[in-house]
Amino acid sequence: MEKRFISSGSEYEAKIGYSRAVVAGGWVFVAGTTGSDPQTGAMPESVVEQCENTIGTISRALAEAGASLDDVVRVNYVLPVAEDFEACWPILSKAFAKAKPAAMMIVAGLISPQMKIEIEVTALLPKA
Repeated sequence: MEKRFISSGSEYEAKIGYSRAVVAGGWVFVAGTTGSDPQTGAMPESVVEQCENTIGTISRALAEAGASLDDVVRVNYVLPVAEDFEACWPILSKAFAKAKPAAMMIVAGLISPQMKIEIEVTALLPKA
């Protein structure tokens, strides 16, 4: 099976040895993605801004793979503070309005205390 690797240029991709996304067997697997500003690399203080940035980064990776947020079939949310999740619901319900993926949210620490949300998705490539 042929695999294609997609990078967003995150410093963590090189440091840890992973890809933002991997395309394989008709699927797109997008790594856990956090909310740094795609232009500056700065981490916003607001969980809402981080969520918006995260969805943007995921959307760009999916587009490079030939898919979109509408093709997402599975999403995993990780937040260090459970109470922050509800503030993200309007962003997430808009982003996944058509896809309606299977989803879960867990509470866990992230690699940096500045990070307030991490999102991982799996998408099915649309038929050509």
